Amino acid sequence: MDRKIMKELIAWKDSAYRKPLILQGARQTGKTYTMLELGRKFYENVAYFNFESDPSLSKTFGENISPSYLIPILSRISKQTIIKEKTLIIFDEIQLCERALTSLKYFCEEAPEYHIIAAGSLLGVAVNRSQFSFPVGKVDIKTMYPLDFKEFLLALNEENLVELIQDCFNSNVPMPQVLHKDAMSLYRTYLVVGGMPEIVSKYVETKDFLLVRHLQDMILVSYLNDMSKYNTNNEIKKTRQVYDNITVQLSRANTRFQYKLVKKGGRASEFENAIEWLNLSGIVNRIYRADKIMKPLENYKDIDAFKIYVSDVGLLCAKKNILAEDILYMSDELNDFKGGMTENYVCNQLTFNGYTSYYWESERSAEIDFVIQCEGQIIPIEVKAADNVKAKSLKVYMEQYKPAYAIKITGKNFGFENNQKSIPLYAAFCI
Repeated sequence: MDRKIMKELIAWKDSAYRKPLILQGARQTGKTYTMLELGRKFYENVAYFNFESDPSLSKTFGENISPSYLIPILSRISKQTIIKEKTLIIFDEIQLCERALTSLKYFCEEAPEYHIIAAGSLLGVAVNRSQFSFPVGKVDIKTMYPLDFKEFLLALNEENLVELIQDCFNSNVPMPQVLHKDAMSLYRTYLVVGGMPEIVSKYVETKDFLLVRHLQDMILVSYLNDMSKYNTNNEIKKTRQVYDNITVQLSRANTRFQYKLVKKGGRASEFENAIEWLNLSGIVNRIYRADKIMKPLENYKDIDAFKIYVSDVGLLCAKKNILAEDILYMSDELNDFKGGMTENYVCNQLTFNGYTSYYWESERSAEIDFVIQCEGQIIPIEVKAADNVKAKSLKVYMEQYKPAYAIKITGKNFGFENNQKSIPLYAAFCI
């Protein structure tokens, strides 16, 4: 299964300025598989250590964490000769061993010739909730996400369709209608399956949506277990309440997060730690409102106004317990949820491509779903769940801020008119 992050990992391997790498991300996004695949393809051997499956490993880092002390011991434990530049050392679930995380600093300073990748599903949570000595400035950090729609198509052996989508995106020329229809069908399939690697693999193998849903339910259970295992007692219930309520929020016409929908009389002070936990764990994405459309957008975010999206759209639909058939055929019974679900999908594609997204509201209720900085320009993005291309809010935004161009993402084909770039939903990964 091709993962686009592999190119980044190869570049890290070959870099003259390489530091130990931390690969973070939510559970089941494929971190372990990808690290092992990197080692198998591009190194002579791999020394793999998992602090979750082998808790006794932590004792190795108890007293001395200098590389000269650790390397001979790690070689013996892994039964691998660890060779400079030729062995990939993997520390998996490193959040369970604070001293192992700290040791990355000394590998950077004293033994940069050793290639080390550390991964942690809940590393952001662990570092922020514990007294970790994080090796600031001594590590490279990358985030692993679920498969985006392009990777999903490649897993289905749709290389030619991917190439055609990208060509049409670049040229603004419509896709042949029959292929446009096929691509929209595959987009709806992606909404059901999502991008978790194991689930995509099983779908490719079986085309069984019942199996897909079972695997998604298992991941959701593991997330709930993590909320109990890696959280303070008084926050467990609140974190679950927020997580359970996200689908409710996305079913509203206004998808801005509202504490009162989680609990009657709910306030930020009660639930802000729970939201932060979910965000740091990689389970959700939070995007803020931009009060002003000026560079850098980060300076103008309103920390009290935000939306929350689930990091995998397949898990979102599983959590809502929506039947696959209702999504594949876009049942009218989903009308209240379609908008939020589609926004969630687009937010994921933008996040997977490295964008920090914001949203915008005018004083008179006009709203732009996403605003991003792209190639030095601030670009507004309007999202519609179907073929509806009317975008009154986009017109208001363009008259006020006069962007270089705007993007409309709908069920319609490619095009460019009135300084608006129209792209179909399946092409969001091209942005």
